Amino acid sequence: MNEHADQSLSATFSLGRRLFYWLPPFLWMGAIFLFSTDIFSAGNTGSILEPLLRWLVPQITHAQLHFAHMFMRKAGHFTVYAVLAVLLMRAFRSGSSVRWRWRWALASCLIVSLYALSDELHQSFTSTRGASINDSFIDMAGGFTTMFVIGMKRWWREG
Repeated sequence: MNEHADQSLSATFSLGRRLFYWLPPFLWMGAIFLFSTDIFSAGNTGSILEPLLRWLVPQITHAQLHFAHMFMRKAGHFTVYAVLAVLLMRAFRSGSSVRWRWRWALASCLIVSLYALSDELHQSFTSTRGASINDSFIDMAGGFTTMFVIGMKRWWREG
């Protein structure tokens, strides 16, 4: 095999490796974009959640249903951005033997923050959704908390 073919093969493996690590966060960002459409508006998620909760807890009140729905939606914000932070951290690591670097965590938090803000901007253009800076803060809290927990776990193991 000649030198050019070796370089081409190496570049192919390098691209495949990058895709292996970076495709999941981009796919997850696509999922978050979908979650921000009218399909996942409060009216639509409520029509699924209410019958389920009424079946599980027949004596549930309207106020309790409203609270459970709001809580699940806000927990969803926190959780999907926590997952995004983990996927970004994994992508920055890209299989490195080094398990943690602050710059990876900070870069992950920065991307989570920017995407959370852009997500709320996106929601402002939908007909049944609205933008809320508070939701962006919940999103960011999901990413930041995850990075903090991972960082503390690393610190605990090393210390």
